[in-house]
Amino acid sequence: MTAAPPGRSLSRKAAHALRHPAALVYLAVCAILLVWALAVTLADGSDESMAGVIPLLATAPVSLVLLMLPDHGSMLVVAVLLGALVNALIIGMCARALRKGYSAN
Repeated sequence: MTAAPPGRSLSRKAAHALRHPAALVYLAVCAILLVWALAVTLADGSDESMAGVIPLLATAPVSLVLLMLPDHGSMLVVAVLLGALVNALIIGMCARALRKGYSAN
């Protein structure tokens, strides 16, 4: 068995990455897009609104994979929320890695 590497736990690293300004801006934009899409869809009486596509594309590819969940209106929200979280985590981790790389030189 190998010992766990020294340093922070995975959850602490994830929380640290999600607090990066780039990740927070991305999450805010995704939340605004989701609220906008829900408002437009609810205001439109017919079920022909395509506003839900915009937040799905903003949180792709994860949200597109999660869209394969059972067909229900709340699954769009779940797919967008999880997609935004995963993408924000990746954005935060990449931004921190790039910052660390710049400071090492």
